[in-house]
Amino acid sequence: MSDPDFTSFPLAPKGNKFEDFTVGQKLTHHWGRTLTEADNTLFCTATCNWLPQYLNSEFARSYGHPSTVVHPMLALCTVVGLSVEDLSEAGGPFLGVEDCVFHVPVYPGDTLTARSEVLDKRISASRPGVGIVTWRTEAHNDRGELVLDFKRTNLVEQRKLR
Repeated sequence: MSDPDFTSFPLAPKGNKFEDFTVGQKLTHHWGRTLTEADNTLFCTATCNWLPQYLNSEFARSYGHPSTVVHPMLALCTVVGLSVEDLSEAGGPFLGVEDCVFHVPVYPGDTLTARSEVLDKRISASRPGVGIVTWRTEAHNDRGELVLDFKRTNLVEQRKLR
């Protein structure tokens, strides 16, 4: 049996285009994600971050935490990931994160949810067919506490004129 002809499979477009965003628009990102101790250990090991508060429960407790603390960059990466489907899945280069603030620690077992607001959008002056969109994203834990917030900017493809 031969492999199927993958060129015969149509691509299903995903994500929002530049025209789908309006300044002030609010998007609640679905799913959420529970971060586990295993997630945290793997992240710290893969990034060679051996800070004891992320890997040693007794050390973390000696500083007033109930258990190990989830690495803040793992929390940030998770929240960016939660927003991709709504904000940037249509493609376009990531231009950066600004004004990132970590408000409270995240602990293993916390479930993070996220929502974003469109802050700004404009047509790119140097790249035809794309716009630049900036969002403010905030994440909350399952206790309703604001965990982190940041601004994020992407190039976002415009709809193709037919």
